[in-house]
Amino acid sequence: MPEAPTSPTDAALTNWAGNIAFTPDRFVRPGSLDQTRETVAGASRLRVLGSGHSFNSIAASEAVMVSLSGIEPEVSVDAEARLVRASGWITYAALSEAVKRAGFALHNLASLPHISVAGSIATGTHGSGDGNGNLSTAVAALEFIGPDGELRTVRRGDADFPGSVVHLGALGVVWSVTLDLLPDFEVRQYVYDDLPFDAAVANFDDLTSAAYSTSLFTPWGIDPVFQYWTKQRTVDQTQPFPAASRFGAPLADGPRRPIPGVDPAACTPQMGLTGSWHERLAHFKFEFTPSVGEELQSEFLIDRSNAPAALEALRGVSDKLGPVVEICEVRTMAADDLWLSPAYGRDTVGFHFTWVRDYETVKPVLRVVEDALVSFDPRPHWGKLFSIPIDEVRSQYPRMGDFERLRESIDPEEKFGNDFCAELLGGNGR
Repeated sequence: MPEAPTSPTDAALTNWAGNIAFTPDRFVRPGSLDQTRETVAGASRLRVLGSGHSFNSIAASEAVMVSLSGIEPEVSVDAEARLVRASGWITYAALSEAVKRAGFALHNLASLPHISVAGSIATGTHGSGDGNGNLSTAVAALEFIGPDGELRTVRRGDADFPGSVVHLGALGVVWSVTLDLLPDFEVRQYVYDDLPFDAAVANFDDLTSAAYSTSLFTPWGIDPVFQYWTKQRTVDQTQPFPAASRFGAPLADGPRRPIPGVDPAACTPQMGLTGSWHERLAHFKFEFTPSVGEELQSEFLIDRSNAPAALEALRGVSDKLGPVVEICEVRTMAADDLWLSPAYGRDTVGFHFTWVRDYETVKPVLRVVEDALVSFDPRPHWGKLFSIPIDEVRSQYPRMGDFERLRESIDPEEKFGNDFCAELLGGNGR
């Protein structure tokens, strides 16, 4: 039998930031696959709580919430096929260390390695790099627990695979993921200070293509400038030493953190110190939790060809952003064919906003950002704050109707639905 559910009054159930409180009728932490399948089969409505790094109600359920954190995650590397199969609830930190020990690499990591693999994939979360797809593009197979408690595997090449990867939790409980692997590689990371705004706009393509992964950080304000972060694979580095400056930005004389003036101890090594991909591609070290949720987050993703114009549009409202933005990260990713991926069908640039943790203050400024970007057809990150009307969000996804039909075929009773899914996809929120 499944482990006895924990009453919501016995333990605080919130997301990462604490701005969403989960109040399910039952909270269940099963201890095995069989217990998980039994829980799923017996529930009328169910969602999975992963690492909680969402900022809206995408993970919420009024009926049953399940955490798989009590089950020891498993990792199995197939060296010949260059694939890794892992438990869906494993974090990228734990998965990366296992992959590294086996002599391989993942193609990319998000800023935080502390988030779960299944949750990142389900929402189309990403790292950075002109040639790098988001984290979901590494998926070769997903193993779901369906509404009847039975296991169902979807593999690359299946007709419904492109619709199943970025699934918003609406197609089942992810039991395992299988990801593509790359040969092991090393990275050097450099940071440049005070990149002039005009130089960033005029040389955007040169900046983002200069390394395997790049990021531009700014707190906005009256006269915005950027920190410019580059993560260069050593095998690709054509010169032994980096340029002393890039487009007017001097090479940093010490470690930096994205938010200026904050202790960089939690950040991955910089200043050209050579190290493994798994200790450089994320911005923050595995052993540090870089915050305790003292922020809110939003992200808007647009066609990367519009990046310079979008930067100018945001500069036009940057005086309004400064008081409520802790930091904004600008980064790129390659197009993909996953139906609900924010990078579907277009090379993409993301504008990621870390806000102060005061939604009433953030709310009107969030709308200012959305209005500034509206002409660029922004796709909001599925797990972060946005107020764009749902009809407009739906219009940005040409395969939305196909996803709805796929969902109907797999979960006609909407067991894996919630209010978020009902608003986006229709159906009964119950």
